[in-house]
Amino acid sequence: MSTTRHLVNRQRRLASAGAARVATETAPEQRSRPLNPPRREPSSREKEPPEEAVGPPPRRRLPGTGTAARAGLRRALSVRAPVVLCVLVVLLGGFAAFAATRADSLRSDPAVRNAALTDPARTSEVKGQTEKAVAALFSYNYADSGPADKAASTLLTGKAVQQHHDMLAAVRAQGKDQKLVLTTTVTESGVEMIDGSRARVLVYADQSSTRTAGKKPETTYAAAMFAVDVARGSGGTWQISGIDTFGQG
Repeated sequence: MSTTRHLVNRQRRLASAGAARVATETAPEQRSRPLNPPRREPSSREKEPPEEAVGPPPRRRLPGTGTAARAGLRRALSVRAPVVLCVLVVLLGGFAAFAATRADSLRSDPAVRNAALTDPARTSEVKGQTEKAVAALFSYNYADSGPADKAASTLLTGKAVQQHHDMLAAVRAQGKDQKLVLTTTVTESGVEMIDGSRARVLVYADQSSTRTAGKKPETTYAAAMFAVDVARGSGGTWQISGIDTFGQG
């Protein structure tokens, strides 16, 4: 029994010695580790903000952009506004003068005044009346000269009266002896110019002259081209005021 107690006591002593040795070995390590370790300063790389956090630099307020600068700008604009308006008035006045001069020059252009290029109704009127007048004035029948005389008295004016008389003098003189019948048919005409109450028309005509005094009638044919100047009378009728045969007599 004593031996057993002796063994138990020995095991207790060994266990206590082992526990003391373990405590001795761990104590310095625990003493060397501080309870509150000091804060470590971040490195320069750690101080830099992350890339996604980097934004545009803050806007700096420029000097003179405040209320005083705006007031100065308003004063400058208020001073320059009358000058700008004066310049605009001068430019607009110059443009108006140029436009008026240009319009006058265009209106004075003969091509612009020519209604034959711009007024189809008036052109048709002049063309139709001139063709009828030429056909009546240059047709003659020895047996009945009344229509020719009436046409000469109503459809001629100005110098055309004498011109027509000279052109048909031979026909009238020989008309009764040769029993002459002269017929003029306008085949084509063109209105060259219409300027107000005056116009000029180019005429193409076929003429036939028949003599019946002999045993057998003789007929001759001829083509004629001439220009006539016409003038609008008070009654709206266009009268022939001049005859131009282009030197053919």
